[in-house]
Amino acid sequence: MPEVVTDVVCPFCGCLCDDLEVVVENGKIVEVRNACSLGTAKFLSAQKEDRIRKPYIRKNGKFVEVSLEEAINKAAEILVNANRPLLYGWSSTECEAHRVGIMLAEELGAVIDNTASVCHGPSIIAVQEIGLSGCTLGQVKNRADLIIYWGSNPSSAHPRHLSRYTMFCRGFFRDKGAKERTLIVVDVRRTDTAKLADYFVQVKPGGDYELIQALRYAIKTGDLDKNEVSGVPRDLILKIAELMKSCHFGALFFGLGLTMSKGKHRNIDAALSLVRDLNRYTKFVLMPMRGHYNVTGFNTVSTWMTGYPFSVDFSRGYPRYNPGEYSAVDVLLREECDAALIVASDPVSHFPRKATEHLARIPLIVIDPHWTPTAMLADVILPPAIAGIEVDGTAYRMDHVPLMLKKVIDPPEGCLPDRELVKMILDRVRELKARSS
Repeated sequence: MPEVVTDVVCPFCGCLCDDLEVVVENGKIVEVRNACSLGTAKFLSAQKEDRIRKPYIRKNGKFVEVSLEEAINKAAEILVNANRPLLYGWSSTECEAHRVGIMLAEELGAVIDNTASVCHGPSIIAVQEIGLSGCTLGQVKNRADLIIYWGSNPSSAHPRHLSRYTMFCRGFFRDKGAKERTLIVVDVRRTDTAKLADYFVQVKPGGDYELIQALRYAIKTGDLDKNEVSGVPRDLILKIAELMKSCHFGALFFGLGLTMSKGKHRNIDAALSLVRDLNRYTKFVLMPMRGHYNVTGFNTVSTWMTGYPFSVDFSRGYPRYNPGEYSAVDVLLREECDAALIVASDPVSHFPRKATEHLARIPLIVIDPHWTPTAMLADVILPPAIAGIEVDGTAYRMDHVPLMLKKVIDPPEGCLPDRELVKMILDRVRELKARSS
């Protein structure tokens, strides 16, 4: 008889949709209800035959299956013998693993970083400088009558964001759904989300900063002395400015189109200042569209434990923070690290070529359930249970609301949670250091 597990939190993107129903029969997932195609694929991929199920060590250029104890010992030896190890990833695993990972980084005097440094790192830097007018996604659902997506395409990256939290949902004060809301999309091209918009603002690549400042000027003065800014006509800028000022509750969601284009964190500075200006006239909030399901969780746990959200260096025995110096890409490009532990991430598929080349030259430990390009370069591979599917844990939604991940099925034999694998490495590192002291 199939078992239906309800109220399951989806461990894919920052939406952390918590209304999934997973049908389990004979210990296998046979159906996933309410999830988007991306979330469904995440659950079903846990059962793929080509999944990593055993520990491996590279010997004579080939992967050899070994015991978990031998793999842990080898990983600990690599990290202890390194002068400046790098610990990277973390955004697709539970907060409990983050805690142990930061403890390991401190023990090793390592650099620890997560995927925020290559996505919403500029957002975090800007919030530290300006401050944030934010809220929960529930507040947006219940109150917002103006929704803006800037440099973001949720139809592809966060498929249920529009239907659960913004446009196509009935809120307490917006019970008519989309009929009571206005959608504005700002992007360099007409995306699938832009096709749904009431107003599509096509900005020139790299022109976001100028357009935001033009909107700020128009909001304050009601006029604009330019015929166009960043490819956007004056009349449209004035129209958007008036919609922003006259709404009851506005929400601006922004993605990598804003954080990783020309201007970086200065774009976010300007967006935060825009929202601050708007709050003189109405209620307006801003929220980054976080990608990995627990990237916010790592930033939160790291801030609790070190005082800093990402790119933290423990080489002097205490945490230091400097994005651009202690970020994973920069440490690799300068060839400063001489060993790496990658957890729940695939930097080889995403980092610049020179950074990847250095990663391939140094001893590499990977904790990942799948055969990724990063795993193929590893010297040690540890197979974890998948958080939110095979083990429980804590994750933070993009609005900083913590949610409990559920265990739906049992993991393959011998696959332990990330937190336990990292804790085993930490314990072994302490043993090796004690012997040598």
